[in-house]
Amino acid sequence: MSDPLLPRLLPDPAPALHPLPEYLVDGERAAAYAAMKQALQVPWMGVVTMAYAHYPTFFRVLWQGLEPVVRSRGFVEHCSAVRARAEQAALSLQPASLEPVLHELGYAPRELDTIRELLEVFSHGNQPYLLIASVARLLLEGGELDGTGDATPFEGLHGPRPGAALVLMEPHHADAPTRALYGDIQRTLGLPFVNTDYRALARWPSYFSTAWHHLATHVRSDAYRQICDELHADVLERVAHALPNPAGLRARALRDAATADAPLDELVAVARLFQWLLPGLVTNIALLRAQLA
Repeated sequence: MSDPLLPRLLPDPAPALHPLPEYLVDGERAAAYAAMKQALQVPWMGVVTMAYAHYPTFFRVLWQGLEPVVRSRGFVEHCSAVRARAEQAALSLQPASLEPVLHELGYAPRELDTIRELLEVFSHGNQPYLLIASVARLLLEGGELDGTGDATPFEGLHGPRPGAALVLMEPHHADAPTRALYGDIQRTLGLPFVNTDYRALARWPSYFSTAWHHLATHVRSDAYRQICDELHADVLERVAHALPNPAGLRARALRDAATADAPLDELVAVARLFQWLLPGLVTNIALLRAQLA
């Protein structure tokens, strides 16, 4: 594969984030949230898109341009291909099975199946958020979507079973050991917040503590960083050259929308943060799945 169109960059310092949760939006943004979840076939709004929603003009132009993209057959197929690549790469790290340890802790097969179902939600849903984050960064930094992929609307179900609900263990819900675990996650990953995925999995504290400590050994390895870098490059190639762009979303329009809300550098830093973290999050969920395979 050629060098990535944009380097994988973690802003330092991390930009301030102002994600707008679903219960705080109304009107146009509430309608966009509902449409986005329906199009992506996910039960939650990603932190990335809630952070973008803080900038109303930018969010409006981004979603108007993206909605026909994410509803297309080409987009769904690329999400599936990205997931397959990440899961194959995760297996190359040979993550240890946690089933014996969890059975010894008292986890019944039904409980492990419930955790697997939740991991399936994120395994499906993180791919479209990664592609969306990559589109946003590419356009904000002056690149263009020049692909001619299949823009035919996708018909049918491509996500997990409808009706799945997330129960999040927020820091103010958690006991001291879970809050300490959240701190370790942020330090290890270099992030200013704890992703939805981890807050949902922490609903089972003994499982998630065990899973994270096994996962963290991989996160610190050179092989893991190479997987994330290759996933970053693969997604950018797909976004720039293979996705359809039926609404003609252009860099100038999105950059102009961004500057109507805030300095352009602020939006670029936010876009870089999410486009940096999501390859790692996709890889981490693939590793967590492999632990229970």
